[in-house]
Amino acid sequence: MNDIQTQSDLHLLVDEFYKKLLSDDSISYIFTDVVKIKLEEHLPVLVTFWSQAILGTGGYTNNLTQIHLDVNAKSYLSPELFKLWLDHFYAAVDEHFMGEKAEQIKTQALSLSTILQIKIAQQKDNKL
Repeated sequence: MNDIQTQSDLHLLVDEFYKKLLSDDSISYIFTDVVKIKLEEHLPVLVTFWSQAILGTGGYTNNLTQIHLDVNAKSYLSPELFKLWLDHFYAAVDEHFMGEKAEQIKTQALSLSTILQIKIAQQKDNKL
């Protein structure tokens, strides 16, 4: 099994990851009902994000934290949802890749999940 090396690898990973998310009723509603993502538009953005994070390509300019805070304002992004997100992400990585970059992307996903949960908790505390 190969490591993550190219944007094509990241496209495969993100595509497989979203197949898992969208087939899991306990989390899919966030993407289908709350956000109503258009996958054909969303996947290239995610590939760019992960390519910048893992391959150093640059090009991602969105405010990832604000995007998730906006989603949270519509529907609470609970720690349980982040756990599901991470579990599906790890599974997609482990099913297709092995190596330094595969481990790096899982570590960065965990860091991202942790930071977003802290920001969501801070936002909630500020509203109290």
